[in-house]
Amino acid sequence: MTKTFFIETWGCQMNDLDSQRLSGSLKLRGYRRVDTEGEADLILLNTCSIRDKSEQKVFSHLGRLREMKSERELQIGVCGCVAQQEGEAILHRAPWVDFVMGPGNVGHLDQILSGDRRVAIDFPEDRNYDYLAIDRPSATKAQVTIIEGCNKNCTFCIVPTTRGREVSRPFDDVLREVRAAVDSGRVEIELLGQTVNAYRCPITGRDFGTLLSAVAKIDRVARLRFMTSHPAEVNDSMITAMRDHENISRYLHLPVQSGSSKILRRMKRLYTREHYLETIARIREAIPEIHFSTDVIVGFPGETDDDFEQTLSLIEKVRYGSMFAFKYSPRPGTPALKIGAPVDDAIASERLTRVFDLHERIKREHLESYRGRVLPVLVEGPSKHDASMLTGRTDYNIVVNFSTASAPAAVPPGSMLGVRIDQAQHHTLRGEAVA
Repeated sequence: MTKTFFIETWGCQMNDLDSQRLSGSLKLRGYRRVDTEGEADLILLNTCSIRDKSEQKVFSHLGRLREMKSERELQIGVCGCVAQQEGEAILHRAPWVDFVMGPGNVGHLDQILSGDRRVAIDFPEDRNYDYLAIDRPSATKAQVTIIEGCNKNCTFCIVPTTRGREVSRPFDDVLREVRAAVDSGRVEIELLGQTVNAYRCPITGRDFGTLLSAVAKIDRVARLRFMTSHPAEVNDSMITAMRDHENISRYLHLPVQSGSSKILRRMKRLYTREHYLETIARIREAIPEIHFSTDVIVGFPGETDDDFEQTLSLIEKVRYGSMFAFKYSPRPGTPALKIGAPVDDAIASERLTRVFDLHERIKREHLESYRGRVLPVLVEGPSKHDASMLTGRTDYNIVVNFSTASAPAAVPPGSMLGVRIDQAQHHTLRGEAVA
């Protein structure tokens, strides 16, 4: 009888891709993926530890699975960043868990399932990255890891602990994966890394901008995106590649975290407010139509009212089209724990509300600016909310739902269409395809 598996995924794009790798590996072993935990012989929790209370969320979920395991034969594995962070402590608190596996061992699932190790939280030199086995959920898009880990050591961040030091994949290996993805019909490529623009080929030393250009030149790559970039790693090579290749998305996620140089120094972000704004200006000079998104943390230890006002003024100045904002969450083992106590929670909550209110106004103005324009949209398939319409994304990574009354009869996923924008909705645009 065919064994079945279910994967629950929390967190970032890197976790999504790790789940795709785990799924592909299991399917090669003859497993079949199912839609619910109740149908599964193997349950994998692919966890994230970025936010506060992430461990509690995992252990709460494991408590529910304990009862399920008492009723039938079932394997449970905890994967991802909480697995890396907590390690063997997970087995002490939840002894019904069969194995614990960190992100560095995703390529070694076979050994772990065979019972060789119950705790695998090292970072092996051989990452065993089999891109041909990735179970990609999208028919049009492929995510491609180019660098794992991070060397930046921001004081609030646990990623260097959970994902390890930076390890870049060989240049030609990345190109081979992209070509294989395109040959399978994927026309949108998204390059991934915790600090994606820190990429350096371990064999030749070629940098991220050189890789961007090489991927953009591959036949049938209709759109090329990447994340997450670090402001301190933006250089002329990267900007030139983005400027010179039209199929590189005019969208850049560039986390600022704070608008105050004092807080940035406490965060060990390796740039000042002035340097960040200069970087934005350099990119906009080369690519005037660029769309920026960012991450913002409020309530970091030592953040004063003036520091927070500087964050608001930077948001107003850059005018991000999209944003992810959070209250500071103390993470175990991070240097920020020694800096001081976080800002009072009520004050941090009020600051977060003000950030959201400001961004909501800017985002509304930003979306309204597209009304009446015809934008190229890469078709992803039927809209989730209205099967009579299609959905896709613009070059600026904005979701567009649109009708096809004026378009060709058949519009397969992966097509690039011009869409006239009629409405700006809360997070998305709405329009009609033009002939």
